[in-house]
Amino acid sequence: MEILVALTIGLLVAAGIHRLLGAGRINLLVGLILLSQAANLTIFASGGLRHDAPALIDGTTEPAVMADPLPQALVLTAIVIGFGILAFLLALILRSTSK
Repeated sequence: MEILVALTIGLLVAAGIHRLLGAGRINLLVGLILLSQAANLTIFASGGLRHDAPALIDGTTEPAVMADPLPQALVLTAIVIGFGILAFLLALILRSTSK
């Protein structure tokens, strides 16, 4: 599972850089989206990939086998920030081309 996630991150970074280096404003936006998704996936994978790990303690679950909520919260925050940056850049691009 970790190898698949690492390959996906590498593919997203490579595609994002390729699109960033393209000639066009939309390529810049798509490249930025791909790089931000690669960063989100990296943060999410840093918390450890556990299948069927409980998210809450119910009294019988040991805290060592629980899912780590910190990377999930960081990724959720990064998604919101990335969406805000995307909206701002899209507004800048539309404003610069409407002159």
